[in-house]
Amino acid sequence: MDIMKLATGMLAGKLGGNNAALGGVLNSLLGSGDKADIGSLLSGLQEKGLGDVASSWLGDGENQEISADQLKDVLGEEKVSQAAAELGTDEGSLLESLREALPQMVDQSSSGGSLLDSVGGLGGVANMAKKFL
Repeated sequence: MDIMKLATGMLAGKLGGNNAALGGVLNSLLGSGDKADIGSLLSGLQEKGLGDVASSWLGDGENQEISADQLKDVLGEEKVSQAAAELGTDEGSLLESLREALPQMVDQSSSGGSLLDSVGGLGGVANMAKKFL
């Protein structure tokens, strides 16, 4: 499963725009370079005290919600502002779309808990993400 195609498709349905631009914005929001990194997103959630939210997204149960403000804090205000400008939308619309798309993206990429289990739980994901910093 191509996680980026999944997320890009979700955002395109909500925000419109071309998939290449959306993919580039996702990479810049979720990655530390030119590629998106779910581990960095999950690590960021944990660092901001949202480990329970991250765990719910990884499991097969119901996904806990994240507020637009919490998401902006995790992703970084400057990155969110720049991404909204690149897409020609406002920050509120972008964050609302991401609030819906990101949990689904993580959830679908980790169906059955395989992603979480394979790296040793949420702590393992955070440790994995730190190796790339």
